[in-house]
Amino acid sequence: MSLAMIFKVAVLAIFRNKTRSLLTCLGIIFGIAAVIAVLAIGKGASAMMVAEISQMGNNLLMVFPERKQAGAVHQGLGGGQTMTAEDVVAIKRELPHLVEFASPQVNAACQLMYQNKNWSTRVQGVSTDFPDIKNWTMKDGRFFNEQEERRASRVCVIGGTVASNLFADEDPVGQTIRVKNMAFKVVGVLDQKGANNWGDDQDDTVMAPYTTVSRVLQGSAFKSINMMNISLYDMDDLDEAKEEISALLRQRHKLADYQDDDFETRDTTEIMNTIGSVTGLMTVLLTVVAAISLLVGGIGIMNIMLVSVTERIKEIGLRMAIGATPFMILTQFLLESMVLSTVGGILGVALGVGVAELIGAVKHWPIVIEASSAVFSFGFSAFVGMFFGFYPAYRASKLNPIDCLRYE
Repeated sequence: MSLAMIFKVAVLAIFRNKTRSLLTCLGIIFGIAAVIAVLAIGKGASAMMVAEISQMGNNLLMVFPERKQAGAVHQGLGGGQTMTAEDVVAIKRELPHLVEFASPQVNAACQLMYQNKNWSTRVQGVSTDFPDIKNWTMKDGRFFNEQEERRASRVCVIGGTVASNLFADEDPVGQTIRVKNMAFKVVGVLDQKGANNWGDDQDDTVMAPYTTVSRVLQGSAFKSINMMNISLYDMDDLDEAKEEISALLRQRHKLADYQDDDFETRDTTEIMNTIGSVTGLMTVLLTVVAAISLLVGGIGIMNIMLVSVTERIKEIGLRMAIGATPFMILTQFLLESMVLSTVGGILGVALGVGVAELIGAVKHWPIVIEASSAVFSFGFSAFVGMFFGFYPAYRASKLNPIDCLRYE
C-alpha cells in the first residue's frame, strides 16, 4: 500500500468521528493560539518600547548633579547644585567628535494664566539645542533663538495640552501669558507627542530659555542646573562618551582621585534594557503557560489515539490478515495523530492571529505578527502529534492479527 493510500485511509478514519476529532484538537488549537497571541503582543510591546524610547531623545545621554541628602531624606535626580550651564558649554567645546548637541535644563513648577483661564504645569528651561536632542518639532510658530537665550528674553513655546487648556480654538502664537505673574510671549506650539512609558503627558509643558527660567522663575542666586541633555553622534560611542564626559566634569569640579563623582549619568539603553527585561520575562512566563497547554493537548491526542486503537482492533487484525505490514499500521496511526495536531495547529494560528488583532484593536496596542512564529508554531504542532502519537501507533503495529480477529 502506497503512502498516499495510507494517508487517505488515515484522513477517512478521522472524518468518521468529526466531533471527537475536533475536541481532540482543542488543546492544540488553544495552545498554538496562545503562543501566537503572546509572541505578537510581546513583539508589539518591544516595538512600542523602542518607539517611546526614541521619542525621549536622539542618542540621548543625561547627566544629573549629585543627589542631595539631609539626614535620612534623599532628594531625587536633579536636586543637587553641582553642575552649571558652563559645564555644558565645556562639553560641547571639548568633545565635538562625540557630542552633537547639548542643552542644560532647569525646571520650575508654575501657574500659567491667560485672560480668565489658568493652568498648572512644569516649565523647562532649555537651550536652542533641545528640539534636536529630544526630536521635538513645531506645529505652529518657531522655537526661541540664541539671541533670546543670551538675553534671557521672556519668550516660550508651549505643548499641545497647555495650548488646548489656555487658548481652546484661539491661535496661541503671538499671545502673552503670565507665568508666576510675569509676562511671557508665546512664540510657538510644539507638535503632539502624547504620553510616555510612565504615563506622563509630554505635551503638558512649557519651554523657555534656561537663562530666563533660572533668573526670572527660579530666582536662584546659584548658577546650578537640574540636568544636562546630551545627544551623541553615535550610540556606539556611548562608553567612550561617558568616560570622557566624566573625566572632564571631574576636572572642572576639582575632584580628587579619592572623591566620588558629584554627578550621575543615565542613558536610554539602560531604560530600554530595564523595560525589555520586564517585557521579556512576561513573554517567557506566558509562553511557558502556552507550552503547558500544548503538552495537555498532546496528552489528549495520545489518549484519544489509544482509545481509537482499542476500538479498531478488529479492523487492524483484518488489514494485517490481508497483507498490511506492522510498518503500514504504524504509519497510518502516526499520520492520523499528525493530521489531528497539524489541523489544530492551522486553526490555532488563525485563532491566535485573530485574538492578537482583537486585543490590539481594543487596547490600542501595537501588534507584530512574524511569519517565523506562525511557521514555528505550525511545525511544533506537527511534532507534538508525531511525539504523542508514536506510542499508540507503535502499540497498534505490535498487535497479533489472530488475537485482533478474535477480539470482542
